Amino acid sequence: MNQYELTVDGMSCTGCEETVTTAVKRVEGVHRVTADHETGHVEITAEEGTDDAVKRAIHDAGYDVPA
Repeated sequence: MNQYELTVDGMSCTGCEETVTTAVKRVEGVHRVTADHETGHVEITAEEGTDDAVKRAIHDAGYDVPA
């Protein structure tokens, strides 16, 4: 199990948090997601090797994950 935090640009409200959380939860291997629009952080607990798929899901939901 891998726990990590990503910075996500563009979240401005609780609706954004829900959109990001829903998108990330759909990624196979993700077990837990917590998004916070005030800090711009998303905490993720997932299987190893899901990092790229999570970043892609966030991007596809309309938000940016800076490098």
